[in-house]
Amino acid sequence: MAGYDTRMGRPPLGVKTTVIRLPEGLAERIDDLIGPNRRAKFIREIVEREVEKLESARAQKK
Repeated sequence: MAGYDTRMGRPPLGVKTTVIRLPEGLAERIDDLIGPNRRAKFIREIVEREVEKLESARAQKK
């Protein structure tokens, strides 16, 4: 059919997959604090917050 998107699955979420290595036991500690299946979101939020803080500090130095 014309104009019909034949791809299956979810649309892209605007994120890039990145592998990180955590010290032994840290993933379990995170899961214990925030609950199962929320680790990736937790890590994304923490990293975003830290990047914004570093960008802000850099802008203040200029």
